[in-house]
Amino acid sequence: MAAQATAAGAGRNIGSDVDVDVLIVGAGPAGLALGVDLARRGVDALVVERTDGLFPGSRGKGIQPRTMEVFEDLGVLDAIRAAGGPYPVGMIWQDGKPQGEHRMFDSAEASDDSPYAEPWMVPQWRTQEILFARLVELGAGVAFGRELLTITQDPDGVTAHFAAGSPVRARYLVGADGGRSTVRRTLGIAMTGETVDPHPVLVADVRVTGLDRDHWHVFPPRGDDDFLAICPLAGTEDFQLTARFPEGTEPDLSLEGVRKVVAARSHLAPEAVTEVRWASDFRPRAALADRFRAGRVFLAGDAAHIHSPAGGQGLNTSVQDAYNLGWKLGAVLGDGAPEALLDSYEEERRPVAARMLGLSTAVHRGEARRSTQTTGQLGLGYRDSSLSTDLREGLPENALRAGDRAPDGPLPDGTRLFDAFRGPHWTLLAAGPETRAPALPVRTVGIPAHESYGTGLFLIRPDGYVGWAGETASGLREYATRLGGLGQVLSQDLTQELAQELAEDLS
Repeated sequence: MAAQATAAGAGRNIGSDVDVDVLIVGAGPAGLALGVDLARRGVDALVVERTDGLFPGSRGKGIQPRTMEVFEDLGVLDAIRAAGGPYPVGMIWQDGKPQGEHRMFDSAEASDDSPYAEPWMVPQWRTQEILFARLVELGAGVAFGRELLTITQDPDGVTAHFAAGSPVRARYLVGADGGRSTVRRTLGIAMTGETVDPHPVLVADVRVTGLDRDHWHVFPPRGDDDFLAICPLAGTEDFQLTARFPEGTEPDLSLEGVRKVVAARSHLAPEAVTEVRWASDFRPRAALADRFRAGRVFLAGDAAHIHSPAGGQGLNTSVQDAYNLGWKLGAVLGDGAPEALLDSYEEERRPVAARMLGLSTAVHRGEARRSTQTTGQLGLGYRDSSLSTDLREGLPENALRAGDRAPDGPLPDGTRLFDAFRGPHWTLLAAGPETRAPALPVRTVGIPAHESYGTGLFLIRPDGYVGWAGETASGLREYATRLGGLGQVLSQDLTQELAQELAEDLS
């Protein structure tokens, strides 16, 4: 199914010479998530994909806790939870006999401030189907079979040329077209990286008999190069098979080749593998684009950073690239924010990607454990960002600060803070009975003194991070004005009484 993305004209600049406001190249997790975020903001965006359909394999199968929160905001979490399940416990095999169980990552309990504590397993093909369905629900879609050849840009926009079909003119273009990104190569942006492991790895979605679906079955290597793992894929009848090969080997991706690997490295007979539904091979590496932006073009997802699959960081970091960029594009295109706001995308996301690349490599080499605090991405934030302002003094070391992820928590009416944050808006949070919330035309929530927030005023960004924090409203107008779009919201026409109260509160 191929659908041309049109957002019912919303966000379109009438009379302009552009076909769309944002052209997204690539219908992977980053491209689809960005398309969903822009569509719900009324931005006229088009997602184009080189192939004739969505990616068919399981590859990125782990949805980390922070991405679960993002998916809740984007309106796809119920479908994600229904499509998958928790990670199974590992089972070690030796000479055809089970040797005992082990957990693949450190367990954690959900809490009021972090409702999702452990990763959720969903094969990548299913995650992309869910995001695509949400995109269509919002009135947009994907144009398949559109292979990008070149792009040119000028001060007013970007023109994309394809192997077939007419060029597309956009105000901004986002390259979410994978590790071999045509957009990145066209821009001449280099990637700096290293080989994580020189040994080739085969990954395949297979049907297997003779193994239970309650365990992630691990067959330890007898040498350095014959590791095998077979993991049941939650929500399907398939297993994901991962096999490591000697350096210089070209893995055989055929049914016969996969059967030989399974028979040689496990107690299973060749015919236990009844079907290979998808297969690929790769050499684990880590690489980071030297820039995430060039003019009116941005890089997101694997086009900007390539991870070892260990630790499940690639897909999650990609989705969160989109979540960061989406609200900023929406603010510039629809809310009158200054174009300079878009500079903060690279400022914020490139250091995060670099950190996650280091973590993925450490997990791959056995130098770090998977846990909520490391691979779960709940602790990532933007304290050093130019968008983070904290005017409070004398904070304890573990205090929540501007730039941190805004925690969840119960509200007196039985709802949650995440319910208040959900949607493409800013939220003003007043914590503590003595904290007075100024009357602003933004969503405002008052809570008692809170374990995570303490007391004070907190302006929560559309992507769920604390943008501004203070003991009083002093300095809030200055912050809002600097962001432009939010400043316009705070300065829109109000009743005389409200305008006077606002002036007093922000003086």
